[in-house]
Amino acid sequence: MEFKNIDSFNPKECISGKMMRLNRMTANIFRKHLKPFGITDSQLTLLFVLTKRNNLNQKELSDITVLEKSSLNRNLKRLIDSELVSKSSFPIIRITEKGKILVNTIIPEWEKAMAEIKALLESDGISALDTLMNKLMN
Repeated sequence: MEFKNIDSFNPKECISGKMMRLNRMTANIFRKHLKPFGITDSQLTLLFVLTKRNNLNQKELSDITVLEKSSLNRNLKRLIDSELVSKSSFPIIRITEKGKILVNTIIPEWEKAMAEIKALLESDGISALDTLMNKLMN
């Protein structure tokens, strides 16, 4: 049997694969800094959003974070179980006082992770990242 499609394609050119590898490399840096807090970068993203835009429903939170419904639900459940987020005024989601304290405590480590990544990317890499975000978010 002939596999002309397999013979002609180059997986190194796959944009999705490149983005996933970049995501994993970045996530590993954040994971290293967040490990002592027992929280994932996705969960921290939700907490960050809720510190700045409290009183969101799940749809709004999903739209802002670009998380699929199942991922959002899984992460919210963990945050609710840890009493970092509350749905007591359902459908509104709020960060709790405990959540704000955790975010405030995490920010210095988050800043260290950001500095590490910025040093690797340098200004041209950060600019390229901003360009990609602008193109894909439109």
